[in-house]
Amino acid sequence: MKRMNTAFQPQHMNTTTLAFLGDAIYETYVRLYIIGRMQAGADRLHRAAVKYVRAESQAEAVKQLLDSLSEEELSLVKRARNKRSATKPKNADPVSYKWATAFEALIGYLYLAGNKERMEEIINAAMESIKPDNEKEKDQK
Repeated sequence: MKRMNTAFQPQHMNTTTLAFLGDAIYETYVRLYIIGRMQAGADRLHRAAVKYVRAESQAEAVKQLLDSLSEEELSLVKRARNKRSATKPKNADPVSYKWATAFEALIGYLYLAGNKERMEEIINAAMESIKPDNEKEKDQK
């Protein structure tokens, strides 16, 4: 395996490439979160994770985060959301899919920029906004 190129310039990268990476990173964080909250078989863990990684959930989360994004982050989200896509979403409406892609691009961007603390802050805020109300109540007790 080749050594990973550490000279990435994420601000100049294609947003779909950033989303490709961001999707994997976000899903990893979701899976770790789910594993930490419940002991279950892989099928049940997968079902619990789906609500966090669905395009509609990510779209709503990024919309809620817009006011807390820096100018640079917001610019990237808008650029990714407005990017023309060659693929059609299978399980989501096109608008939600574009917003979800923008969210994933932001995660990928922050990761490659080396801003792990900010990336985790955004991931945690997104997951908190997606979390079902009954789980939010448990966390408050």
